[in-house]
Amino acid sequence: MTSFAACGLAIGHATDVDGATGCTVLRGASGPFRCGVHVVGRATGTRELALLDPGHLVDRVDAILLAGGSAYGLDAAAGVMRWMEERGRGFPVGPGVVPIVPAAVIFDLAPLGRFNARPTPAMAYEACDRATEGQVPEGSVGAGTGATVGKIAGPASAMKGGVGVGAVTAGAVEVRALSVVNALGDVCDEAGHIVAGARDAGGRWLDSRAWIARGDDGARRFDALAGRNTTLCVVSTNAALTRVSVAALARAASAALYRRITPVGTVFDGDIVFATAPTSHGVEASPAQVEAMAVLALEEAIERSVGTVAPGDIARR
Repeated sequence: MTSFAACGLAIGHATDVDGATGCTVLRGASGPFRCGVHVVGRATGTRELALLDPGHLVDRVDAILLAGGSAYGLDAAAGVMRWMEERGRGFPVGPGVVPIVPAAVIFDLAPLGRFNARPTPAMAYEACDRATEGQVPEGSVGAGTGATVGKIAGPASAMKGGVGVGAVTAGAVEVRALSVVNALGDVCDEAGHIVAGARDAGGRWLDSRAWIARGDDGARRFDALAGRNTTLCVVSTNAALTRVSVAALARAASAALYRRITPVGTVFDGDIVFATAPTSHGVEASPAQVEAMAVLALEEAIERSVGTVAPGDIARR
């Protein structure tokens, strides 16, 4: 397990085991942080992404929410806002504050749990409350509770996804990564070998990328997969980066998705990469170095998202 303390973040999960859903909150340990985003997929479910543009008035955020529940899960952000407001944390607006909480969701309705089970504001508040700077639990927890991978031939051929973390250190520069992998495609190791994904009746890899390229849609219609697959990622650093550099970091880190998930960024995936950096007192580092470190850390996180759950056990909660 990996800690995000060096990057100034505290992380907490809330998990609904029976409903097979949950949420994960990454909040500033003691204050706000810079944040950028890069949209990779074409079937996203998000909240407050526009304000992450470097030209936007608001120049920092208070927390990031990753959640299950598809678009229903976006409501859980209200719990993060309540937790922040109670502590006076947020963008100052005269008599009070407005907490800034970008959010993104995966589709986990029904495959492993109940369709009406969704992360709630109370769960997100709980995740904020229990967030720590200590090591981050991985596997079937938080936003990764109901995640699955390799769904190209339907749920029967899929495997369990989940939450994974990665870390890279170079001298004083630290980069951490967290991924929630609920992909249409397969997850690969560093050598490009599939380690989790769609299987045939004999348990052999179907190779989702090749399967799609051949047009082997069988009796399953691709449009039935729309919006049901997403990988959500956060890369964080202690380096001093401008708002433009943080946005560039999110874009650069997306290379890890293309290396470790095949295929990725499809019309059926809602893949999102967030990037964070401190608002002040960051470590001096070349943006190019931080970007290279982020790709490595995120590659590790993606592979660990499936390596920390029982291989082939789609029923595991």
